[in-house]
Amino acid sequence: MVKVRQDHPIADDGSVDIDAWLLRLEGIEQQSPAAMTEIKRACELCQSVDVLPSVASHRWGEGVSCFRIGLEMAEILADLQLDQDTLVAAVLYRAVREEKLSLADVEKQFGDMVAKLIKGVLRMAAIAYQRNESEECVFGKQSDEQAENIRKMLVAMVDDVRVALIKLAERTCAIRAVKTAAPARRRQVSREVADVYAPLAHRLGIGHIKWELEDLSFRYLEPSDYKRIASLLDERRIARQEYIEKVLELIRHELADATIEGEVAGRAKHIYSIWRKMRRKGIGFSQVYDIRAVRILVPSVRDCYTVLGIVHSLWRNIPHEFDDYIASPKENGYRSLHTAVIGPENKVLEIQVRTFSMHEEAELGVCAHWRYKGTDTKGEQDGYEQKIAWLRQVLEWHDELGGDSEQLQDDLKSFDQDRIYVFTPEGHVVDLPHTATPLDFAYRIHTDVGHRCRGAKVNGRIVPLNYHLNTADQVEILTGKREAPSRDWLSPALGYVNTARARAKVQHWFKVQARDDNIAEGQSLLDREFKRLAVHEFDYEALAQKLNMHSLDDLYAAVGASDIGVGQVLSAAQRLIDAKNPQQDVIPFKARSPKKKKDSDVFIEGVGNLLTQIASCCNPVPGDAITGYITLGRGVSIHRSDCSNLLQLQSDEPERIIKVDWGAAPQSSYSVDVMIEAYDRSGLLRDVTSLLDHEHINISAMQTLSDKRKNTVDMQITVEIRGFEELSRVLTRLNQLPNIASARRKL
Repeated sequence: MVKVRQDHPIADDGSVDIDAWLLRLEGIEQQSPAAMTEIKRACELCQSVDVLPSVASHRWGEGVSCFRIGLEMAEILADLQLDQDTLVAAVLYRAVREEKLSLADVEKQFGDMVAKLIKGVLRMAAIAYQRNESEECVFGKQSDEQAENIRKMLVAMVDDVRVALIKLAERTCAIRAVKTAAPARRRQVSREVADVYAPLAHRLGIGHIKWELEDLSFRYLEPSDYKRIASLLDERRIARQEYIEKVLELIRHELADATIEGEVAGRAKHIYSIWRKMRRKGIGFSQVYDIRAVRILVPSVRDCYTVLGIVHSLWRNIPHEFDDYIASPKENGYRSLHTAVIGPENKVLEIQVRTFSMHEEAELGVCAHWRYKGTDTKGEQDGYEQKIAWLRQVLEWHDELGGDSEQLQDDLKSFDQDRIYVFTPEGHVVDLPHTATPLDFAYRIHTDVGHRCRGAKVNGRIVPLNYHLNTADQVEILTGKREAPSRDWLSPALGYVNTARARAKVQHWFKVQARDDNIAEGQSLLDREFKRLAVHEFDYEALAQKLNMHSLDDLYAAVGASDIGVGQVLSAAQRLIDAKNPQQDVIPFKARSPKKKKDSDVFIEGVGNLLTQIASCCNPVPGDAITGYITLGRGVSIHRSDCSNLLQLQSDEPERIIKVDWGAAPQSSYSVDVMIEAYDRSGLLRDVTSLLDHEHINISAMQTLSDKRKNTVDMQITVEIRGFEELSRVLTRLNQLPNIASARRKL
């Protein structure tokens, strides 16, 4: 069903009459006078800059001004009954896209929200979809799946569902405008709309936009089929209309007898859906049952089933042609009853029955939540479906709570997307977990690409191999001539690979190397690590048995082949030593245990080794807000923060009030001296302390000794750690800092 474009009202001077345009704008009656003023001001601004030359190299449509495009986009969104900010953003979007107007100017004149909406649409516009018709498969996926990845990526980029709606309106205007464009341009836009934006409109449940996008793209992609079906519909249009009128009159009479206040109308079947049904079922035009169709709207769900019974009592229903989308809604929230019957004159007739609110949601989809509440969605959905359902649900909450637009933004930003979608240099889309790195991407493309990876470019610039990728990044892998994975890639502390696939591929590569090489490499790794941790005279045979290895060589080979990580070996060594003797000299750690309240499982943080007691005046319990008071001879007395005695003490002796809090039983920690040798530079100490803070490592002492002649510095830092594994991770991270020659535990 193709919508006929209306000409904009013209004033006496030949320009668009903005006041007349606003008066005829559908759905605008919802706007307040202040909102109308803002929309008019946006129109006037866009009209004034439209005379400027376009800085952007790409012209949206030949002979179509950005002002007219903005008005048409606003008309589409007004039909969806969206808010003032959305309509203003729609009017101004093309002017910003063509760089006739800056985002800074928009933000200054219309506020942060309008600028954010336009910025979001610009981000979506940066994803240029190109489908190579000759490519049947990309990375083991069909081209249709690549189109699905594009849709998922676009949804992943959306922080506000209104951004997606503005983009849909813009693409609707674009495909309307390509009627006079070159065939190649017409086909390019139609393919993008058919593969990406019509399905997106369907997922958002916006029926009438979806139908228009499908029909227009079908007209340009399959012109002969489109004309054939259109001519068949035209040939029978008058007879079909007369038939439908008779059916409508009969149904209205039955509804009146049943005292149901409903609306009955004929339903137009759009051309693309007819063609798709003919292809899917392998049938001819005459066998498409819903060419003759009726839609019945009633007040309640109970009325829906009553009307269904009336219809089935009038005419015999066709088996297997009944669908109850009220009891089992479609994935996009669509609800209705569908049935096909043998109607008058033995002609097949499709009938849809739904409530008024269901019909509004079927037409407006996610936009309906700006006006009323009520959407059913499936419970078990993948990440993309959850995002769509979540976008719909946030708008429902927003409507229920009467929240403002800033609160809506906060709600939208709370969503944690599980997948990211990145580009290859050829423009194909690859989906990865949200923690993926360039190495994960390389192994996702091909194992050989991963093995030969030597570097990566993201959006044209070199990045580290442990850089975290983001949705819409374009990733290029730089490869060498031979396979040479690094064992550092398997270190969790360094974060090079974060997907199971990539890790398994790297581990397998090392595993297939010669056993002797693995033994030598594993022995070297463990010797170096234990030396760095200052652990000597260790029983390696016992360690091998602890890890269920038959011999020490098996342990070395497993470490060398990366079947066992060094961190696992260190954890086993810690358990082995603790089991034998926690005070054994081989681990000269000084244990520090937090203070525990006597005869209680309650731990209190913030009092060090001071004696604590619960104040009897208020008897705080875990979960209460508490404050400490340093007594004379009885340690720290713990009061509820609202205790009247404490409030008096705060006034009389504020210097004896300390901050305390409830805490879970912490692990024992150990004091360890770490030696750092480095070449001095500005910011070195800051980088070291920032890294330790990021790792949640407490520093209890620090000494530095600088040699100005050699430009070197030696640091001795006393830190509190919980075991070998954590110490190893910290030393590894310290060694990665620029200018640090070595970081090791003090002998």
